[in-house]
Amino acid sequence: MAGNSRIGFNYWQLLGRIHTVINAQDMEVRIGQRLLVSRTNLRIDKGMRIGLVGRNGAGKTTTMRLIAALVALGKHRYSGSLSEDEAQDLIDNIDFQGKVTSSGSVGYLSQDPAVGVKQKDGISRIMAVRDLDRTLRAIENAQEKMSTTSGETQAKAIERYARLDEEFTRLGGYAARSEAMQIAHNLGLDQAALTQPLATLSGGQRRRVELARVLFSQPDVLLLDEPTNHLDHDSIIWLRDFLRTYAGGFVMVTHSTALLKDTVNQVWYLDASRAVIDQYKLGWDAYLKQRAQDEARRRRERQNALAKAQALREQGEKMRAKATKAVAAQQMLRRAEELIKEAGSETKAEKVARLRFPTPLSCGKVPLNARGLAKSYGSLEVFSGLDLSIDRGSKVVVLGENGAGKTTLLRLLNGIEDADAGEVVPGHGLKLGYYAQEHETLDPARTVYENMTAAAPDLDETHVRNILGQFLFSGEDAFKPASVLSGGEKTRLALATLVVSGANVLLLDEPTNNLDPASREEILHALDQYEGAVVLVTHDPGAVQALNPQRVLLLPDGDEDLWSDDYLDLVELT
Repeated sequence: MAGNSRIGFNYWQLLGRIHTVINAQDMEVRIGQRLLVSRTNLRIDKGMRIGLVGRNGAGKTTTMRLIAALVALGKHRYSGSLSEDEAQDLIDNIDFQGKVTSSGSVGYLSQDPAVGVKQKDGISRIMAVRDLDRTLRAIENAQEKMSTTSGETQAKAIERYARLDEEFTRLGGYAARSEAMQIAHNLGLDQAALTQPLATLSGGQRRRVELARVLFSQPDVLLLDEPTNHLDHDSIIWLRDFLRTYAGGFVMVTHSTALLKDTVNQVWYLDASRAVIDQYKLGWDAYLKQRAQDEARRRRERQNALAKAQALREQGEKMRAKATKAVAAQQMLRRAEELIKEAGSETKAEKVARLRFPTPLSCGKVPLNARGLAKSYGSLEVFSGLDLSIDRGSKVVVLGENGAGKTTLLRLLNGIEDADAGEVVPGHGLKLGYYAQEHETLDPARTVYENMTAAAPDLDETHVRNILGQFLFSGEDAFKPASVLSGGEKTRLALATLVVSGANVLLLDEPTNNLDPASREEILHALDQYEGAVVLVTHDPGAVQALNPQRVLLLPDGDEDLWSDDYLDLVELT
């Protein structure tokens, strides 16, 4: 009796520790006619560290976004980069069956996060996730009035400051602010970046703010889609250590196998051929071995089923001619067809987008010039007096810390933003092609096909469909709204629009972000083969090596130098 009692106690004690945060039952996901996930049950508990993997375009991002959207609209405790309007738009464009419930708090980082109120500064954006930003802003306003007023107005400001300060302290606000600042610092954001308006930050800085915000919220479960985008080497190492010891659970989509190997204790493999999520309660290395064994077993079972079906079919055909055995023959043939159907299709090799940049149109010796460029956001000067000449076929890499103005420079050169001073002078025959890191060149309200035809209005349907097929948008995928695309799919679509441009100067802002390893190799090859001029911004040393640049531009000072491999170490660090 005593032994049974002890066993029962331990069982219930263990059960009490299991905290299921997200529960998905009979989940089926379709986009148009394409089935992504078929009737799957998923459970995410605290302590689960899950890597969600699968081939390019399998539906990993769509599945994660859908779960986040259902949690957000279900009025559960949610913090993330997906607004209610975005969540509703996603659900409206996806055919979802099943039920998703949440019994805890959930934080979500999307591949292309929207950035809240652009007037907010970074630290306020982060602290808003714990509802501390309003009190903080009120304290700052009271401080300003204390220092700029006198008499009765000043006295009221002092009184208000004391009351707000007491409330902020009671809520743990000062400790929380210190914690938020530390997380942001570990992700490469200094105090200057955190205290300026979000609109003045670079795309990379804004994404770091969103990641810091989600981590600071300390939810029971984190949903992280490509969290290492825009992070330098030191920030990635810190994130790895953070995830290793995180008390909650997380589901992570990433192309970094090193990060998966170091952090996850489960792997969910989304098999695009079977529309099934195989759940492996194993670490990364053990998962790879088990999955290889499972795929070999499925191949054997399929071959055996097909062999049996063939034997039944042959026997049925022999018996069909005899009237006395016609019924049995029909049963054999029917069983053969069932076996063939159950065997399914053979697992297809992962497709890779054939990335090739356009043959450049002819142009003058110096197709692009910039003279005396200056840009400021409010009181923040990004750079000034910047000169740059892009010769025909030249290769230039732009280096600088986050916030130094790399993306801003490309936007000025492309005419998306206006300089405060100086000018951009197009040379003879200039044809620009611009790849934006946040995919601003795509219209989310249009389909994949519509975005392509807008970029190349002179192409006929056959030519457009052919190019989209090269970039893995075939069949119904060509008519998906751009709003439901993953970061990798948006990258492929944006690159596809460049192929038909005939551009002789490419402005590329982090073109290898969100790409699987095979697609990344394709774009590196494309960079190596492209005959036009390139101005490249990247954290990827491999992209720089593939470009083989002649010059480097260092921001914010605007100093130019001949390229040498001595600069290669700066690529990951800036």
